[in-house]
Amino acid sequence: MAVDEKLQTMRHSCAHVMAEAVLRLFPGTKIAIGPSIDNGFYYDFDFTTTTADHKLSEEDFQNVEKEMRKIIQGNHEFVRKEVTKAEALELFKDQPYKVELINDLPEGETITTYEQDGFLDLCRGPHVATTKEINPQGFKIMKLAGAYWRGDVKRPMLTRVYAVAFDKPNDLKDYLKMLEEADKRDHRKLGTALDLFHIDPEDPGQIFWHPNGWTMYVTLQDYMRDKVRKDGYQEVNTPAIMPRTLWERSGHWGHYQKNMFVTESEKLDFAIKPMNCPGALEIFNSRSRSYKDLPLRLAEFGHCARNEPSGTLHGIMRVRGFVQDDAHIICTEDQIESEVEKFCKLLLSVYKDFGFDKNLLVKLSTMPEDHVGDLATWEHAEKALGKACNAAGMEYEIQPGEGAFYGPKLEFTLIDALGRQWQCGTIQLDYQLPSAERLNAQYIGADNQKHHPVMLHRAVMGSLERFMGILIENFAGALPAWLHFEQAAIVPINPEFNEYAQKVEDALRLVGIRANAYLDDGNMKTKIKTASQKKTPYILVVGAKEAEEGNVACRFRASSGLPQKTFKLEEFRDYVLNKVATHDINI
Repeated sequence: MAVDEKLQTMRHSCAHVMAEAVLRLFPGTKIAIGPSIDNGFYYDFDFTTTTADHKLSEEDFQNVEKEMRKIIQGNHEFVRKEVTKAEALELFKDQPYKVELINDLPEGETITTYEQDGFLDLCRGPHVATTKEINPQGFKIMKLAGAYWRGDVKRPMLTRVYAVAFDKPNDLKDYLKMLEEADKRDHRKLGTALDLFHIDPEDPGQIFWHPNGWTMYVTLQDYMRDKVRKDGYQEVNTPAIMPRTLWERSGHWGHYQKNMFVTESEKLDFAIKPMNCPGALEIFNSRSRSYKDLPLRLAEFGHCARNEPSGTLHGIMRVRGFVQDDAHIICTEDQIESEVEKFCKLLLSVYKDFGFDKNLLVKLSTMPEDHVGDLATWEHAEKALGKACNAAGMEYEIQPGEGAFYGPKLEFTLIDALGRQWQCGTIQLDYQLPSAERLNAQYIGADNQKHHPVMLHRAVMGSLERFMGILIENFAGALPAWLHFEQAAIVPINPEFNEYAQKVEDALRLVGIRANAYLDDGNMKTKIKTASQKKTPYILVVGAKEAEEGNVACRFRASSGLPQKTFKLEEFRDYVLNKVATHDINI
């Protein structure tokens, strides 16, 4: 068994131990499900039927953990048993959630239970041999959350108890330390501290960008716009609201309607677009096309809206309204490999500019069970994606059966400063949307016959909002100078030098540097502190000597570790412009 599988098995077993401990402490509790997840596990409980009518709270965590350690130290064996459906229903007759799960099992499916120390659970397994394989100092209960039974808002709200678990106590300590650091970097906290954005509780999942945040957002978007323009893309823009008939033909109405915001006008149904792809093919279909027009690379910073459940929303990382750095490459079969290779190189150059190129993870998701299209086409497409990825200098691992129903895809996952993984970029190969059965895209080939093109859906950053959140947390708010909302703060030693400070600001702004002269009545130390709290990369202190010699005394952002340096004003200007032009992440 691989190390990860072993760890996940231990975490799953630890979930059973927690459920046993909860039932000991709160008799009458109803249990639901308890799977392992990244870094730990959770278990869902219904406390409305406890004999003491007590709902678990954070104050109870310590007692539950103490009870879990007692169980672990008992060295109880995990005993697996196969039972019939009738036997299972009898065994769990007092646990309604388990009964529902049993009744939903297909006829003839093997039903297994696991028991340790008298605690019985419906479970496929596997589990560790005994509770002694769980380190009593390697787990910690973290938080509570509400979770609708089976994800249905019309079903009971259960209490989900989250915990983390590791083989070694030191691994737990390291993880908790990482969480502490992550909390300091939380983009929601930094968003408030740096006055970047806010989200109105009455308008969940929609971002109100403030001047500071919008400055960075537009800078990021312009950066990406310049990248794709130089890479041979043409930028387009398609309507935010498109008719139901189009979404029906594309297949989204049948497969994605629950996540779409729908409206009506003059007895016709429309939807706010949750993705941009049908619009790109509408542009392709607007006139006749030849094979000489291909590949056609259409980029769109399209604003999309998805009706995500409110419980899944998270700052600017998971929202309802967002913009993708989206593009659709419409090409021939023979162009797939070269276009994918070209995209991979573009993605790598973008991630390199943010320091994310060192530990990039790439996964090739292959044909799922519910695929459309023949096996030969799938094999050809998968080989083309893999070969193109290697040609771009990137290795990949296979994710069997994880492709979209219409074609395989490459997924790109970056790793941030805290070692967290973020899946951002993707390129998906689509034979279905351009087909006669869907949007019927056609071009005239060299043989003078009509053919259906292939469509590549691709994004480098994914959602710009989410990518901005990742950057804020990765850099702890101290973003690279080229991206930061205030690149230079000019602080006069006293009001006598306000005129020179204004002159410096004017000179820097003239060449596009985001500079602000602090000319209010506050003292110098207060102004420097204010600029430092903004995480401004360069604080320029000016006084008599600087004014006389045309210099600036530059204090670099504290986290850079650089000593103070005096520049000629023109020299500092050129220094910053070079950092901006090269997208240098070091200040």
